[in-house]
Amino acid sequence: MSSKIDPRSAVSSKAQLGDNVTVGPFAVIEDDVVIGDGTTIGPNAYIADGARIGKECYIHHGASISSVPQDLKFAGEKTTAEIGDKTVAREFVTVNRGTVAHGKTTVGTNCFMMAYAHVAHDCEVGNHVILANSVNMGGHVVIEDHAIIGGLVAIHQWSKIGCHAMIGGGFRVTKDVPPYALAGSQPLVFEGLNSLGLRRRNFSPQSIAAIEAAYNTIYHGQLNVSQALQKLREQNLIDEVRHIVEFIASSERGIIPSFRR
Repeated sequence: MSSKIDPRSAVSSKAQLGDNVTVGPFAVIEDDVVIGDGTTIGPNAYIADGARIGKECYIHHGASISSVPQDLKFAGEKTTAEIGDKTVAREFVTVNRGTVAHGKTTVGTNCFMMAYAHVAHDCEVGNHVILANSVNMGGHVVIEDHAIIGGLVAIHQWSKIGCHAMIGGGFRVTKDVPPYALAGSQPLVFEGLNSLGLRRRNFSPQSIAAIEAAYNTIYHGQLNVSQALQKLREQNLIDEVRHIVEFIASSERGIIPSFRR
């Protein structure tokens, strides 16, 4: 099926558009762009060189994909911004392409980026991630699958947010948020499990209990983090707890603390 390109848009003849792509009025699509089948590019959207957009995505009014990184070290190197299938970028979302440090910025499949969210250079956003309005990410942030980030959250560069974690709106992320966590308050702290999210995603009661027990060891076991991880390693761990251990062991910024009881 042929694409539907509004005559008021500016689409490079060198751009690669799949079947049934829709391009709205005054959108700009530059040369080095690949857009998958069934994707919609809304009015006034800017799709810059290096954009790689998957199938059945919806890039709304005024969004900017693969624009130049906000990094003074960027020297015009050839890099990309890659967005997976069925991902939505609402009004005025910005996704910068990568730098020589990583080469690309990636957003996975089935993600929902709400209005004014910003994904900075070299970030890695997993699948099924929700970024609420005006989430602002520094460079090199990693967000794992199924994480939910509340509106107006500022995420410090190089921070990591684990899978299935949920961060409340209006907070700052300056340390890593471990998987399955519910995080809030200022400064940001571990407030328990994202239990509702885990149940909605069909985690078994046994798995949720094992995750909770692991965090009791880490946060309330009267041990430092290294000792807690070693204690957990000595147990027969389910996959979810093993991932918690690996995530925390690889953390360079350190993890958020627990609330004080």
